[in-house]
Amino acid sequence: MSSENIRIVMINTSHPGNIGAAARVMKNMGLKRLYLVQPKSFPNYEASAMASGASDLLSKAIVCDSFEEALDGCHLVLGTTARERKIQHEFINGREAGLLTAKESQQQQVALVFGRERTGLTNDEIGLCHKLINIPTNPDYSSLNVASAVQIISYEVMMALGIQTTHQTEDDIALASSDNMQRFYQHLEETLVDIDFLKPKQSPQLIPKLRHIYNRARLTQEELNILRGILSKSQKNN
Repeated sequence: MSSENIRIVMINTSHPGNIGAAARVMKNMGLKRLYLVQPKSFPNYEASAMASGASDLLSKAIVCDSFEEALDGCHLVLGTTARERKIQHEFINGREAGLLTAKESQQQQVALVFGRERTGLTNDEIGLCHKLINIPTNPDYSSLNVASAVQIISYEVMMALGIQTTHQTEDDIALASSDNMQRFYQHLEETLVDIDFLKPKQSPQLIPKLRHIYNRARLTQEELNILRGILSKSQKNN
């Protein structure tokens, strides 16, 4: 069972104990790579205490200044959320997330993203995710601790990795990485402004909607290169 291509990303975690508890359950489930985006307090004694025997994961945790930095090199980004959004992403449950992560991580980097304890992920952060994970809970008490959410998804990943074969099919192709997609979105916005199709102040939702379209499509690197070539040509001819 290999988990080297899977990273757990925690954003703006307020309570260091949650970081330690997440590291502990990650080690329980065979996951090793922890990324922390602007944690409120880290390193921290409480995190180390809650990690128990998983202090090695904390010592190797990568602290990032931005969400984009934490996604560098990733080809699949799955964000956990309990809230509905105006832009409709595809929602999957924990079991589906585990199976998809196990499959994609055989060849490519996967990020499993967990937001702030109180407010979760922002709309901009949601825009960087390919799919959203919803963990069904009791509607009368739906609040779920972030470390518990990490445990549930990590368990599903471990179970899926246990049954995942490493056989490659003819459909295995190189998907565009998250950082390359971000460069494409910047290029796309610049081009749309250049050709006078986009006026950012008048149409602030256009780029988020286009992001959703392309995230849903899961572009290959070859397809991305073609689109960027079209954008470059359009800029030259404008």
